Amino acid sequence: MSSFGGIFRRSIVAFSAATVMVAGPAVAQGYEQQAQALLGSAKFKRAKASLDADYDRIIADIIKLTEIEAPPFKEAARGAMFKEMLAAEGLADVTTDAEGNVYGTLKGSGRGTDVFVVTAHLDTVFPAGTDVRVKREGNKLIAPGIGDDTSSLPVLLAFIRAIRKAGFTPAMDIVFMGNVGEEGPGDLRGVRYLFGQSPLKDRIKHFISFEPGLGDEITNAGAGSKRYKVTFTGPGGHSMGNFGIVNPSYAMADAIVQFGKMTVPTTPKTVFNVGVVEGGTSVNSIPFAMSMLVDMRSGGKAELDAVEKQFLALLPGAVAAENAARSTTRGKIAYEAKLIGDRPVGNVAKDAEILRMAVSLRKAAGATPNFGTGSSDSNIPWSMGRSAITLGSGFETNGAHSLDEYLISDKPKDVDNMALGLATVLLIAGAK
Repeated sequence: MSSFGGIFRRSIVAFSAATVMVAGPAVAQGYEQQAQALLGSAKFKRAKASLDADYDRIIADIIKLTEIEAPPFKEAARGAMFKEMLAAEGLADVTTDAEGNVYGTLKGSGRGTDVFVVTAHLDTVFPAGTDVRVKREGNKLIAPGIGDDTSSLPVLLAFIRAIRKAGFTPAMDIVFMGNVGEEGPGDLRGVRYLFGQSPLKDRIKHFISFEPGLGDEITNAGAGSKRYKVTFTGPGGHSMGNFGIVNPSYAMADAIVQFGKMTVPTTPKTVFNVGVVEGGTSVNSIPFAMSMLVDMRSGGKAELDAVEKQFLALLPGAVAAENAARSTTRGKIAYEAKLIGDRPVGNVAKDAEILRMAVSLRKAAGATPNFGTGSSDSNIPWSMGRSAITLGSGFETNGAHSLDEYLISDKPKDVDNMALGLATVLLIAGAK
């Protein structure tokens, strides 16, 4: 058993390793031999020792960044701090791009133009003004956003230091990045820009996004989502003086009831939700506008398209029913369905080099790969057929997207988990 044998394992299995590993035995064996050689090397032992020595600094950096709020579309302050941190590590070409992503380059030995992007997202789900001060309870660090995805950012900085202290030189340039817009309304805007418009877009050979989670976790498929803001409008009026006229609240309520009755497949997992309802002016006013925010998700494109179609088809009926039920003398109910989020379904090919290397590394380390489907920055490159995976950055975290979100600090396990992520970066980068 290797030194990774103590890794705490949490199952998020969506696919078995046998399903994923379809490469020929010779190819798979080749990657496993490379992984074993890397893990057994003196250089890697020095790199892991660097992570161990850096542990208190990593925790301190997590606290520092967590206490800089980073709401959707307002990541600039945290991005500026992370940019300073990247520059302090001596990376080349440290920059903030037009969308707000911050990154710098660890130069490799190759002369080609290919780059390997290693990233974690800067933003959290919490609005401006949220109390993001970190509290300690034993080995728990508690604060909104401390896990997702703040905990991953200092791990990337520690990777840079470990690579240099161990004397590794990657075969290709590695771009270490903090990207914007992964959460909620951000709709993956940072990585959309990276692959769609940025100067790097045609140079990215491999892409890894790190999210909170253990080192054995590999997200190899991306659940897509469709998000709508549906606004129902009507004439409005006094609740007594205009009683009997059409009411957008009732049309919306009918739509919600019908939405809740929809049936969806369990495989691939397909879900839907009404997360926010809002509108009106006072308790004694018939509202002139009411709206709801709707989320639909699935691991299958056809299934996601079907649930979206089913949802959109019920809206006209809810409006027609309200217009038929009450007076329209002062005006009718109407609606507008605005698409506010569209994350593509995607996955890494089963025989992709990046996946085979990640799996081989974990097997060589004595860890059982845990495969899962999730919504992450990798959805964008997957939907384009590009080489990408999402990995756990090393910490066990719980309560994501809640005010009581917390990180569990356990140095031996955390270092083992982080070392798996570092080894994966080194193997994919062809570091020597």
